[in-house]
Amino acid sequence: MAHVIPPVPNRDDQFFWDAVAEDRLVVRRCAGCARLQQPPGPMCPACGSVEWAVGEVSGKGEVYSWIVSRHPNQPDGEGRIVAIIDLAEGVRLVSNLRDVQPAAVRNGMPVEVTFAEVDGIRLPQFRPAGGNA
Repeated sequence: MAHVIPPVPNRDDQFFWDAVAEDRLVVRRCAGCARLQQPPGPMCPACGSVEWAVGEVSGKGEVYSWIVSRHPNQPDGEGRIVAIIDLAEGVRLVSNLRDVQPAAVRNGMPVEVTFAEVDGIRLPQFRPAGGNA
């Protein structure tokens, strides 16, 4: 797998990376209108509120779309499966798929979150739900 560029958390997403360090997947919910927001931003795009609550999500979802990504300087190296995951709670997250071969991936495939150290960085990753590839 290609090397990972470490995230640079800021005030809008520090909560997310703090939770990942604890093997938890969280998203923000607007305190004004209850809209979930991922990725997080400084204000709610629906109502303009800057007040938020953070809540843990199930980590279950399905593959919305995916590609096999290869590093441009290492095109013959092992690729990684990059996917857009539709979380059960109704927001999308970009992540990697693990424990599955590219030929077995399909849109709509049920997945679940797992956490892994990649180049010394704790990241949320996804795998086929129930370990079925």
